[in-house]
Amino acid sequence: MTPTQPVFFVPHGAPGFALRPGAAGAAIAAAAGALRLPRAIVVVSAHWDTLLPTVGFAERPHTIHDFQGFPAELYALNYPATGCQEASRAIVQAIAAAGLPVREDAGRGLDHGAWIPLRLMFPEAEVPVIPLSIQSQGGPQQAYLLGQALTPLTDQGFLLIASGNVTHNLRDYQLAARNGGQTPAYVRQFSDWLADRLAARDIAALLDYRRQAPGALQAHPSEEHLLPLFVALGAGGEEAMVRRFHAGIDDYVLAMDAYSFHRQRGGQA
Repeated sequence: MTPTQPVFFVPHGAPGFALRPGAAGAAIAAAAGALRLPRAIVVVSAHWDTLLPTVGFAERPHTIHDFQGFPAELYALNYPATGCQEASRAIVQAIAAAGLPVREDAGRGLDHGAWIPLRLMFPEAEVPVIPLSIQSQGGPQQAYLLGQALTPLTDQGFLLIASGNVTHNLRDYQLAARNGGQTPAYVRQFSDWLADRLAARDIAALLDYRRQAPGALQAHPSEEHLLPLFVALGAGGEEAMVRRFHAGIDDYVLAMDAYSFHRQRGGQA
């Protein structure tokens, strides 16, 4: 039988994370290194945001350098991923079976939210990669439902990697950089609240995080960088064992927490 794969939520940080992966990079690389090789990778990045769930069908998804003003060596990095039409169709079918609308995109490549963690986790690019978009207008509930639609794929050898950041406020980064690099208190308060609620499997509180979590609106002025976590939460299933396998802060305000969701075939943790 194909082994059930875990689900990951990993940070992609600022684009410079690709050049200086540090402790967070080592942690996500080690997590991937402990896996049996998956059949395919579904990568959900905060940087592909569409009105409807959209699945990539490119045979060789290209590397997108979707940032400006960084060192030239960063633009020279590429991730030579291959796609898989069969795997893409399986994802489309799983989403449609859950009653959600779904579209296909034959030309979508991998943005930096996708290829930065993939270079660290699967540096040989030996596993087919299928990008899947988020829908920021749907909020956490829609992202959670999208994740639930993907749960059956984990029993078929698909590895879901959801990529974002537990905190993401670029304005506060600029302020911290100008004012001596002090980390605002909300960064740790929010990330610790999130860890506590995930450990408790408090789905209701998590979906209502913008009202219940300390510093939520400052941690995420807009939601796109946290929504991949809700996709991972949904895909992991209600009984999954949740583990925060890295916690740290980069660039003053970016919580680089990484999570795994482990479930056994049939839904048991």
